[in-house]
Amino acid sequence: MGTRRLIARDDLLATMDRAVASKVTIISAPVGSGKTSLLRAWADRPGQGHRLAVMQVQRDQQDAQQFWLALLSAVRHASGTTSGAGPPAATPEFNGRAMVDRVLSELEDQRGRVVLMIDDLHELTSPEALDQLTRLLTNLPPNAHAVLATRHDVRLRLHRLRLAGELAEIRAADLRFTERETRELLDASGIELSEAGVALLRQRTEGWVAGLRLAAIALADHPDPEQFVAEFSGSDRTVAEYLVAEMLGRQPDDILQLLLRTSLLDQVSGELADLLTARPGSERILLALEDANAFVVSLDPERTWFRYHHLFADLLRLELRRRLPEQVPALHRQAAEWFVQHGQAADAIRHTQAAGDWPDAARLLADYSFSLTMDGQEQTVRALLQAFPPGADYPELALIRAGYNLAGGRLDEAAAHLAVAEAYAETAAPDRQRRLRVAVASLKLALAARRGHLAGVTEQARFLDSPVTGQSDEDIALSNDLRAVALMTLGTVEASLGLPGAERHLREGAVLARKIGRPYLEVRCLVQLGFASKIHSSATTRRRCQEAIALAERHGWGAEWYMAPALITLADTMVWTGEFDEGERWLQRTLRALQADTGPDIRQLVHIVSGMLQACRGRHHEALQEFSEAQYLGSQLEGSHALASQVTGWMLATQARLGTPGEAGASLAALADEQASSGEIHDARAAICLAEGDPAGALGAVQDVLDGTAPVIGCGTVVEAQLLAGLAHRQLGDQRAANQAAERALALAEPNRLILPFVMTGSRELLEALPRHQTAHAALLADILDVLHGSSRKADDQPPPQDAEELSPGELRVLRYLPTNLSRSEIAGELSVSRNTVSTHIRNIYAKLQVRDRSSAVQRARELRLLGGRPRALARRSPDRGDA
Repeated sequence: MGTRRLIARDDLLATMDRAVASKVTIISAPVGSGKTSLLRAWADRPGQGHRLAVMQVQRDQQDAQQFWLALLSAVRHASGTTSGAGPPAATPEFNGRAMVDRVLSELEDQRGRVVLMIDDLHELTSPEALDQLTRLLTNLPPNAHAVLATRHDVRLRLHRLRLAGELAEIRAADLRFTERETRELLDASGIELSEAGVALLRQRTEGWVAGLRLAAIALADHPDPEQFVAEFSGSDRTVAEYLVAEMLGRQPDDILQLLLRTSLLDQVSGELADLLTARPGSERILLALEDANAFVVSLDPERTWFRYHHLFADLLRLELRRRLPEQVPALHRQAAEWFVQHGQAADAIRHTQAAGDWPDAARLLADYSFSLTMDGQEQTVRALLQAFPPGADYPELALIRAGYNLAGGRLDEAAAHLAVAEAYAETAAPDRQRRLRVAVASLKLALAARRGHLAGVTEQARFLDSPVTGQSDEDIALSNDLRAVALMTLGTVEASLGLPGAERHLREGAVLARKIGRPYLEVRCLVQLGFASKIHSSATTRRRCQEAIALAERHGWGAEWYMAPALITLADTMVWTGEFDEGERWLQRTLRALQADTGPDIRQLVHIVSGMLQACRGRHHEALQEFSEAQYLGSQLEGSHALASQVTGWMLATQARLGTPGEAGASLAALADEQASSGEIHDARAAICLAEGDPAGALGAVQDVLDGTAPVIGCGTVVEAQLLAGLAHRQLGDQRAANQAAERALALAEPNRLILPFVMTGSRELLEALPRHQTAHAALLADILDVLHGSSRKADDQPPPQDAEELSPGELRVLRYLPTNLSRSEIAGELSVSRNTVSTHIRNIYAKLQVRDRSSAVQRARELRLLGGRPRALARRSPDRGDA
């Protein structure tokens, strides 16, 4: 087919140079006009002084996320760094605005000038992606420029750039070959043609690049080039069809068969071409065709995947249907089988549909829809679903339709489709039956949770918790995606309903998601695991939330709506430990992640944390508003909620502290007996009594909390009760009893470093009266008094003593338990590590602090302020991870 030689189009390259001086350049011209050749020629020139981020839009690209992940990868590849972030990962929850911000951030971080080159933009059919691209182009940083190549103008609102002179356009007329360039092309191909023949060829093709290249190939071995040029005429398409027919008629059979049989592929490799042609050596032919500049382009640096020029591929497909019509379905079936074996499900389904094998296509789509959705290809799944013949009712597709109806809130329609899917699953082949049942059970679980049917949740939980055996490798790969989603859904629903097993299922889901490379599912499981950890120590809760947030931020998902449970739980934990400024920061991050349809449970917690912060800062009117809003949101939740008594108790206590104890007492009297018996309401009654000058009544109110007969939501309620008792004893003039109550409160607060109750009860004078030499919790007491005097706890910036060796995060966690009366086994239980691990950490602590026993270690740690809250002088700045 001739030798490869590109024509030097210096005038066109100079036009490109001038265009790239603007912010955005659009190259818009019909197929075969030389857009891609221009991009390559301009990009390949040495000494350009800029980095290139090059991407080609995939054919019929409907998924915005796939486009943006490819663009982000191209930008990162151009920089040669990942900017500390993980590889771009797909999610079923795509945030286009956040993704644009990520790309803009990557571009701003680039050193020197960077040029985005996006080819075949007309293939991007997602309106959402085009809107996002408009935002990117209009906000490019000063060091960035974009070049877009498209067959036709796409819907980009770039009028502001055009008015500002920042938009350059190269059109079809600019790309046409001149007579001189036509002569150079023919000369390079070894074709002798008269000047009149050259002029006629250029006139007949109107300088159309693809037509001239096809003509050069067809003329290469023609016995009479002058006659050939004189005999053809017509439109671009007519010329192309004629020239392709001429060219194919002169090719050896092996090249002809390869071109025809692989033309139905969007991309072809040597291995796949060997399969479709039933002969070896295809990669060698493809490489030779690319070297000959014969409308074949390699897609990767290793030159293992290729595509045909779009016009050439279209014309080859026409020729395939004309010459080998009976073989087309079989070729599609062979391609589909190859794509299934190589994990390219969407392509496999497309070729199965093209073969007319609709039942098999339905089966494949049902099997792979979950995985495709996880890969960010929801729009692809919808398009494949819509491609089935109108009226075709394949039971396999009921599962997909059920998922869409459930996501859209159409619960009755979802239930109807699930019934069809469940019946079909019972008749499916054994190798698919378990997988389909898992998918059905996962959707039924979500449906039961949406409807509040606890029995349905329990039933599906039992099935999803059963072991999986006897599956093939392919079945395991498909089932793993389904099972990870099912475990995430199961654990989330169980956690929201307070059912046992939630943490186990979420941990299993996170481990499985990490194993199969699904970071989105891992993050979702870790977020819910952190949210469900409030029953554990604050250190465990904090660690789990920080782990979820750190993983999400590595993938750029830190501000997504599904992060809200971890963000607000971390804020809540920090407020409880007196880190009000940090708690406020995480609260604000939560507010940015919330969406209009965020559930009332998360929004309730947002108002609770905000109320806690307001109360601790002495803004009791604002605190009362927040607690009142939290109480209202709690009333929107189905059934009783664990936080209801706490919210009500704090609201009543805040009313009393605002000087309206009578109003608070009236509200208290109106409570139902079950709620009124809770420890949190007992504490509120004590706060009302203190506000009314009745310390004896306050002591009576907290008695059931102190003796353990009143149910409480957590240790904080008991700490608060001890403090209220201390305040009552102080009002009664019994300082010794007041000191004892304060010391008991400090002892209860020490393991989790709780500070919030001391601030909310206004216990400053109570603690200031406590003799420092008599307390076993001097470091915690100092921290609390710091906060009560108006400073939020924060890490100490003082450097450690020069003779001190750093303690690891695990050693610091163990150190915090040394002032308590807990044994080594009990400390191990609190930290969820082995006793041997605790013993090892204690030996290391003794060695690093240069002491010989536990009491000396505590004393030395207090001197260094290591027991004053968060790790300070000797704390390494590293993630708070577990020891085990």
